[in-house]
Amino acid sequence: MEGKEEDVNLGANKYSERQPLGTAAQTQEKDYTEPGPAPLFEPGEFVSWSFYRAGIAEFMATFLFLYITILTVMGVKDATDICNGSVGIQGIAWAFGGMIFCLVYCTAGISGGHINPAVTFGLFLARKLSLPRALLYMICQCLGAMCGAGVVKGFGPSQYEFNGGGANTVAHGYTKGDGLGAEIVGTFVLVYTVFSATDAKRSARDSHVPILAPLPIGFAVFLVHLATIPITGTGINPARSLGAAIVFDSSHAWHDQWIFWVGPFIGAALAAFYHVIVIRAIPFKSRH
Repeated sequence: MEGKEEDVNLGANKYSERQPLGTAAQTQEKDYTEPGPAPLFEPGEFVSWSFYRAGIAEFMATFLFLYITILTVMGVKDATDICNGSVGIQGIAWAFGGMIFCLVYCTAGISGGHINPAVTFGLFLARKLSLPRALLYMICQCLGAMCGAGVVKGFGPSQYEFNGGGANTVAHGYTKGDGLGAEIVGTFVLVYTVFSATDAKRSARDSHVPILAPLPIGFAVFLVHLATIPITGTGINPARSLGAAIVFDSSHAWHDQWIFWVGPFIGAALAAFYHVIVIRAIPFKSRH
């Protein structure tokens, strides 16, 4: 309890009630350590078990993510009455958001809990991980997604094919530009939330208020799905879209596949730029 009281006292003394609301971020003193940028290439990673263990964790997490979420989608589409006989669109959104919450919680201490090539790409651009690790994560995520969708198809191949296999496509009535825009903005929301939830500055400043990072990340996924399921089925995760497309193997799904890579990668890049340049202003800080 002593350590806890010290944290509370530090917060109370450093950011007192007399300080105008919203000016805490302008203080020059630091009560945290700014992590240095990750090296672009680190040869030592290749002989480290933690490097490969992280890749395995990303594979398993993405496998479980696709398994649960695609099964949920199949259950909704297979129901005769979507509103009364299934969990509906809200249930699908909860399945995606809830699984991200659980899996980020389980794997954050091993790999960081990315479970999404777009998240990995955004964190790489912000120099949070090396290029070899980023590539390993993306490969493992895509392989895990394929295996997860494959297991779902194995339960009932005919139902899987009939109900679309959970593949992402631009819905009828929307243009490809609409789908691309929805994927860009949706991924921006997700990756921006990831940066904010894992920010070292916030963790230190709010040390007296426990922050469970997986919760806002999972909730962001839930909200984006509510908004964009009617447009694209919600991708915001290239591995999820690729895994379902490969296992379903429909020409229509492949025709729209580029949207679910270009959109999320643009959204992730914009979120990384916004966090590093605007929110944290890291390039403009003086070096001591």
